[in-house]
Amino acid sequence: MQFQVTEIEFDFTDDLEEEALDLETQDEIYDEVLGTIWEADDEDDLIEELTSAFGWCIKTIDYRIILK
Repeated sequence: MQFQVTEIEFDFTDDLEEEALDLETQDEIYDEVLGTIWEADDEDDLIEELTSAFGWCIKTIDYRIILK
């Protein structure tokens, strides 16, 4: 299945990181996620794909399924 993420919120807080991720980098991540069509089996797989790709947990996500 193909998914287009319409809204997403990552958890950019990480107790192990001494420095917070700067806002410019956060914006770049959001732009990449929202500007890409993602292949996944279902919603859980989509979340796993995004978490693996960017290394940050997801707080909330909205998406639409792209029908062929």
